[in-house]
Amino acid sequence: MLLHKYSDIAFIGKTLFLDENNRKNRFRKMELRQLKYFLKAKELLNFTEAARALNISQSTLSQQIKQLEDELNVPLFNRIGKRITLTEAGDLFSGYALQSINKANEGLLLLQDLKNLNTGKIVIGVIYSMRILFAKTLIEFANQHPNIKIQVVFGTTKDLLEKLNLHQFDFILTFNEKANNAQLKYQTLLKSNMVLVTSKKSPLAQKINISLNEVAGLPLALPFGGYSTIHFIEESFRQKNLTPNICMEINDIPTLFELVKTGHWHTILSDTSVNDEAVVGIPIVGENMRRTIMIISLGEAYEKKAVAEFYKMLTNV
Repeated sequence: MLLHKYSDIAFIGKTLFLDENNRKNRFRKMELRQLKYFLKAKELLNFTEAARALNISQSTLSQQIKQLEDELNVPLFNRIGKRITLTEAGDLFSGYALQSINKANEGLLLLQDLKNLNTGKIVIGVIYSMRILFAKTLIEFANQHPNIKIQVVFGTTKDLLEKLNLHQFDFILTFNEKANNAQLKYQTLLKSNMVLVTSKKSPLAQKINISLNEVAGLPLALPFGGYSTIHFIEESFRQKNLTPNICMEINDIPTLFELVKTGHWHTILSDTSVNDEAVVGIPIVGENMRRTIMIISLGEAYEKKAVAEFYKMLTNV
């Protein structure tokens, strides 16, 4: 592991007398522990006192420093009886050894900050239908963890899944009834009803629910193209052998709402999309009129603590 093995220590070789071909292989074996032992022996210039300060036996200390010298192929200490002094190589090497220890400690502090949600970044893809519920979680998370940078991309299910597979997101929120990609991890977030969105001034606004047969006869303005909603709607009508009266297809949800507000057109969306005082969502009757919104992530990817915390907040909302 990075914290136990200083794998990037090869730069230390600038001051040492090793040929280029052997140097890299030898340095990969070097341990931070050996560097700490070396620095303590350099500080005290006494193996017995250094071992006592490190709470190890003198034989262990001597063995580890000898192993370090063997790997570097150069003596770091002159041994004169019970006395030790630094060699020229040992003196030069000590500065780089100290840098290595300091860098490792900085890395530990950074990882600790990451673990405690004091730093980091998460990138999230969200379908437009989830923007209202998602915004609530986003605000709560940002208030509780102001040091975490958050990047949010809204898009269609198709676009978000493509970018997730390219490792551009930590996770996405989208409709996905068919969890069939073994490379992905699926977590059900909530079930969403499909509703007919109509103006509050429409005669339909008082209805408790509405059938798909009734919806087919209404002038509809629907989402366009890559939206999974339009594919779901088309399939629902097809299964009932219905031909809907689709007047317009628009790839912008706010524009659909503006059209619906006029009272001349209606649209079909998930109930999670409806949050406008000028319109109402009337549940569409039918067993297949409920959709599954999922949290989807890469199956083998490391799950950041910030991501796990965001999941928790999403499920609470």
